[in-house]
Amino acid sequence: MIFGIKEIFRMWGNTRMIVLTAISAAVYASVLIPFKAIPIIPGVTEVRPANALPIICSFMFGPAGAWGAAFGNLIGDFFGTLGPGTLFGFVGNFLYGYIPYKAWKCLSGEEPVSFWGIKSWAKFILTVSLASGSCGLFIGWGLDLLGFVPFSALANIITLNNLLVSLILSPFLLFLLYPRVKKWGLLYTDILTEDELSNGRFSRSGLVVTILAVAGGLVLGNLISTGLMSSGAGLGGGSGVGLGVLPIIIILLIGASLL
Repeated sequence: MIFGIKEIFRMWGNTRMIVLTAISAAVYASVLIPFKAIPIIPGVTEVRPANALPIICSFMFGPAGAWGAAFGNLIGDFFGTLGPGTLFGFVGNFLYGYIPYKAWKCLSGEEPVSFWGIKSWAKFILTVSLASGSCGLFIGWGLDLLGFVPFSALANIITLNNLLVSLILSPFLLFLLYPRVKKWGLLYTDILTEDELSNGRFSRSGLVVTILAVAGGLVLGNLISTGLMSSGAGLGGGSGVGLGVLPIIIILLIGASLL
């Protein structure tokens, strides 16, 4: 199979995966909501220690963690940040919960997530950086496209917020939770069959494409947003980012679907 996304649809036929999606969403939302009172950009984003949770749920629950991140963020938006940008937040958080388990599998095969050795840490940091950047890129692009917040502000805040919280909290929480979840037989690899799971035929190519799209999109978006580069449509920030970064957003989604 060329694309590696079939499990994000097939999981809805598995009761345990649906339950894990609901749990992931509920826990994510319950930690997001109290911090709505500490905004970074009022009405848009806030201090988010909960951002470690989609990473953890992704490694443990796979596609259920991805959907849980998307729905959890949607629930959180009902408590102060609901609006036209919510759709972009839904997709951005889905990517944030989807990329970690897919990228890790591409890098490590069936090896469980671990923190023993420099190589494992390097793969973990790359995986979290890629997930954080994809979320920041997509949401920053979307809200700039709507004319709400400049890309150079929002995309960078989301990326750094996600990255720092996840690198600090996720390893500790995974160290505590992962062995227990594995013992209980609740890892996504224990629930879904091999036929329901797949790495795309071009998963390694997808990883490279995703890395290039995230890095290139963040750089290009910042250059256009700050007026240091034209979008090619003769526009410099605002809708210039929407038009200029759109091809990279499409490439990002293609790359992620190939993982």
